[in-house]
Amino acid sequence: MITRVSPESAQAPPLALIAGPTASGKSDMAVRLALALQAHGRRAVVINADSAQVYADLRVLSARPDEAEMQGIEHCLFGTWDGAQACSAADWAVAAKAVIDAAFADDAVPILVGGTGLYLRTLLDGIAPVPPIDPSVRESARALPVAEAYAALSLEDPERAAVLSPNDSTRVARALEVVRSTGRGLASWQGERVGGIGHAVTLYPAVLLPPRDWLYERCDRRFAQMLDHGALDEVRTLLARQLDPALPVMRAIGVPEIAALLRGEIDRDTVLARGAQATRNYAKRQFTWFRRQSPPDWPRIEDIDSNLNDIFASLFHT
Repeated sequence: MITRVSPESAQAPPLALIAGPTASGKSDMAVRLALALQAHGRRAVVINADSAQVYADLRVLSARPDEAEMQGIEHCLFGTWDGAQACSAADWAVAAKAVIDAAFADDAVPILVGGTGLYLRTLLDGIAPVPPIDPSVRESARALPVAEAYAALSLEDPERAAVLSPNDSTRVARALEVVRSTGRGLASWQGERVGGIGHAVTLYPAVLLPPRDWLYERCDRRFAQMLDHGALDEVRTLLARQLDPALPVMRAIGVPEIAALLRGEIDRDTVLARGAQATRNYAKRQFTWFRRQSPPDWPRIEDIDSNLNDIFASLFHT
């Protein structure tokens, strides 16, 4: 859960944040806010906080804003990572801090926008100071079938096992390697977060949680548009690179489905159905996460056309 930390000083610089599920209209609202601040004589910088939009290889499938959609507003950390390099939450937070510091130095307002809760939590609350994992321990933990790894985790770190899905191979292996390498469960480490900036900024957050029927219709329509406007070539190019299939860029929503289409395993109607369903499932998980995990004093916004002066009233007077 992201904690709401009061800044150390009333003079702490402002940081706006627009979060919510995919296809909820976050990017448009961020640009609207930046333009409104510009009209008030304050420059703003939009900073990506979406784990798919960080990859240069996923311009189409991540719905990365194009030049027209940016409307002349500076956008940072969009397409910054090559798909061959996984971008962890810690990696992103380091880069985001640098961009935020540069914005503050230029008296600009940084606007975080994205739907990756782990990224936001790491930036604001900090990260657990887990020491480096013994390579041999990591290798053995990740080599186990997920059922065996989960059974071992249930014995060695039952607290963590209780909150994980038995089929979540990535998180189960991570928890197992941590407890075996450090002798402490992951929850114990997570109680000692370091490096967060929540205490050093004045946060102006908004969480977009539109009606689900509206959101799911947008998910379906957007995936169909992606398929017709470059997603096939995008995945074809990715496959030609022969990257490790375990990399995040290869597991991004739409990539496995379109890859199956390109291999002739499924037809267009099937990829449309699977891609749209995967997008809706992801949006549902994000919706639930932000509804439950973001602080209760973060405004929940249903209508993307809501008046920005109402949502960010105090920001315009900083």
